[in-house]
Amino acid sequence: MAQEEEVLGKAYDSRLMRRLLTYLRPYGWQVGIALTAIILKSFADVLGPYLVKVAVDRYLAPTPGAMSGLWNWLDPRPLKGIAQISGIYFGLLIFTFVLEFLQTYFMQWTGQKVMFDLRSQIFRYLQRMHVGFYDKNPVGRLVTRVTTDVDALNEMFTSGVVSIFEDFFVLAGIVAIMLCMNWKLALITFAVLPLIVVATKIFRDKVRDSYRRIRVAIARINSYLQEHVSGMVVLQLFNRERKAHQRFSEINRSHMDAYKDAILAYALYYPAVDFFSAIAIACVIWYGGQDVMRAIVSKSVSIQFDPQHLISFHFVATAASLGVLIAFTQYSMRFFRPIMDFSEKYNILQSAMAASERIFKLLDARVEVVSPAVTRKPQGPGRIEFDHVWFAYRDMAESKEPEGSNGHGGTESTQSWKISKSAAPASGQPDWVLRDVSFVIEPGETVAVVGHTGAGKTTLISLLMRFYDVQKGAIRIDGVDVKEMDLADLRGRFGVVLQDPFLFTGTIGGNIRLGTERIQDAHVQQAAEDVNLAEFIRELPKGFDEEVRERGSTLSTGQKQLISFARALAHEPKILILDEATSSVDTETEFRVRDALARMVEGRTSLIIAHRLSTIQRADKIIVMHKGQVREMGTHQELLANRGIYYKLYQLQYKDQEVPVIPQASESSVSADD
Repeated sequence: MAQEEEVLGKAYDSRLMRRLLTYLRPYGWQVGIALTAIILKSFADVLGPYLVKVAVDRYLAPTPGAMSGLWNWLDPRPLKGIAQISGIYFGLLIFTFVLEFLQTYFMQWTGQKVMFDLRSQIFRYLQRMHVGFYDKNPVGRLVTRVTTDVDALNEMFTSGVVSIFEDFFVLAGIVAIMLCMNWKLALITFAVLPLIVVATKIFRDKVRDSYRRIRVAIARINSYLQEHVSGMVVLQLFNRERKAHQRFSEINRSHMDAYKDAILAYALYYPAVDFFSAIAIACVIWYGGQDVMRAIVSKSVSIQFDPQHLISFHFVATAASLGVLIAFTQYSMRFFRPIMDFSEKYNILQSAMAASERIFKLLDARVEVVSPAVTRKPQGPGRIEFDHVWFAYRDMAESKEPEGSNGHGGTESTQSWKISKSAAPASGQPDWVLRDVSFVIEPGETVAVVGHTGAGKTTLISLLMRFYDVQKGAIRIDGVDVKEMDLADLRGRFGVVLQDPFLFTGTIGGNIRLGTERIQDAHVQQAAEDVNLAEFIRELPKGFDEEVRERGSTLSTGQKQLISFARALAHEPKILILDEATSSVDTETEFRVRDALARMVEGRTSLIIAHRLSTIQRADKIIVMHKGQVREMGTHQELLANRGIYYKLYQLQYKDQEVPVIPQASESSVSADD
């Protein structure tokens, strides 16, 4: 994750920018208003010093020829003329205020809309990704894409691009006016640009490196906090608080040091640019002042002899350069500010381009499990068939016929599969998790799957609900391949209870309903009654409206598990799946769950993954998995009589907990637990 944050790339990428601009299309007229306001405001900002020049040249220090031209409509009387110019200046300020408001409001509004759309798109995309995607991508990385990276794009839309446009137009206007007024003074002003360019290059490189280190440090801080806050109980149990704090201090210090370097760069760069701009202004005043003085000295002298023979001297000084000098001083002060902004916006653009590349890389990831264009809907009570299923989590460099495959009934996966050679074993064969697995679960039948850790039990559930696609063979529900079914319809047929129950922030009733509108309050209450949860809920102050905090931290494991059972039952599934559902609960809760299961499995096809063999003895069928293969299949008594793998597991575990088998038990009274 930290390595991904280090990559910056170019400050401008036309391919990425074109793709980013597509998010502005729904808000075209708002963007148009903002761009128009930017252009008009830029020219309004440039006119201010020129009005000062006009006031000086026409009224404060009148210059021959100043009364003609574009401004000849002004009143020749100084007081009224200056009042007119002041009125224009004041109106210009009001106009600039209005334009600034329009620009800021509409660009910020558009930026928030783009952020909303982009985050919604990313979240919708994450919901479509298959489970294998989350095996490869840490949660912290995905959260960073939705938060930090989208914020970087918002800053580009609202500040970066807007400021660059505004600075460009302001800079172009200032350069044009300065060259028109006095090209010599303009060249003097531009003479310090090489020094500023060098300072900007050094500043940009230093800040670029600092920002990269800041992003890396933030990524590490997020990752470290997420991991250690989640594991706070373990830290405290093993007295690792001091070590964890020391490590966090190191990561936090790297973030602080990176920021200090950025602060130092800013502290040196801005005064340096101000110093160079001051030199330029001083040169303008020195050279322009000489022009003013020369104009005064090179006066025109007229000698007249009046009747009294008195000599009078009439001096006519050229004051035109004085107005230009004052305007140039103001323009020079404004000229260097956009240049400084360009250097800062460069870093914003670079961060935005890197963020957009990471976001689009996420959005361009192929969704491997999707609903087909033409779907089929099974019509039946819920018959499950695994037909010669082969599956490997890792892809393979070459598609080969699985060793030992008899080719019966297995249909090729419509999705291409390739697995890297590095992921394959030395023998060249893929690391198969399931090998030629075949079995059938009849409607209303309760089937338990047992085996050692890593035998492939949970993989069966993932494939059945199509979190992954099989490489060979087929999985069918009521004769329809799961690849031909709509994903929502497929998963809506299942009620699943996992070993580690997950509760969302909200209420108990909300966690049972889980947003399904068709589930009424009466159904929620009935589900709680059926799983022996109602008594506990009635003791709560708010009942079903009792608050559930993050991940159900205020509830015990057994209480969370019972809520998960009620959730599965309230959705009225045709197929019930229990994955180690009782392995982490206490004995009392287990008995309550076992009693609830007798009602839950009635009339439903049930698949139970279990370690506790004592909880599955009454299952209609027990499947024993070993190294990804089905090694044994039968009832509890049949498997014990075979004295195979199941017999050995039973001897190691729960022989003393054997439950007497009820002969000729009807399907409706079969109880299966996990």
